[in-house]
Amino acid sequence: MREAQIIVPFQVFAYEELSVEDRELVDMAKAMTATSYSPYSRFQVGAALRLADGQVFKGSNQENAAFPSGLCAERTAFFAASANAPEVPPVTLAIAARTGGHFLENLVAPCGACRQSLLEAETRFNQPIRVLLYGTSSTYVIQSIRDLLPLTFDGSELP
Repeated sequence: MREAQIIVPFQVFAYEELSVEDRELVDMAKAMTATSYSPYSRFQVGAALRLADGQVFKGSNQENAAFPSGLCAERTAFFAASANAPEVPPVTLAIAARTGGHFLENLVAPCGACRQSLLEAETRFNQPIRVLLYGTSSTYVIQSIRDLLPLTFDGSELP
């Protein structure tokens, strides 16, 4: 046996240190938390996805009493982009969350299903998707979904 490590590279920014373009995307994700339908968890998540041509698609989490029937903010934004601009690659995704009327101090990261869906887009377009994970104390910038899902299943294993 031998041990190995997986290292996830990321940058940490104060909100004010982000580029104007990244701050705009984070602000859109924050605004989308207000459209969340989350009567069960009361955990409001918003996402904003910028495409290579500058279009932005937004989403928020949508819950359902039958929990598997709901959908995360990241996938609502991504699926809207994919349905409306199927040939345009996504380039940057911003995610923000709040609960109790306050944004989280620490960031929230995409769930496994969202990571897998976004990995499919990276594979399809053969380019990384940057991820901005907003928290009031700092924003993490990750250069690729693959960094969040290092042991990937991307379809290359399929016949």
